[in-house]
Amino acid sequence: METEVKLTSIHAVLAIIAGYLSFLLSTGAISGLGKNEALAVLAGLVILYLGGQISERVFGKEEVGGIKGWFTSGILPFFFIWILVWVLLYNH
Repeated sequence: METEVKLTSIHAVLAIIAGYLSFLLSTGAISGLGKNEALAVLAGLVILYLGGQISERVFGKEEVGGIKGWFTSGILPFFFIWILVWVLLYNH
């Protein structure tokens, strides 16, 4: 597989995890934290950042293509899948 496909796949899996974690944080399902949408967004952004760092170390900065490559193959898919999963779980 090409690097872009691998990068997108990694970020898609992380986005599903981030969406579920954001759902748990925003509904108060994790005891002791209450309903906290700001913490849910922060958790998603931290997961996105860690995914980017892991991708750069696994594939190399040159293979990822810098910020432009990471934006198109990492950030955009992550954002849309993360929000989609979060909204679907929240409205269920």
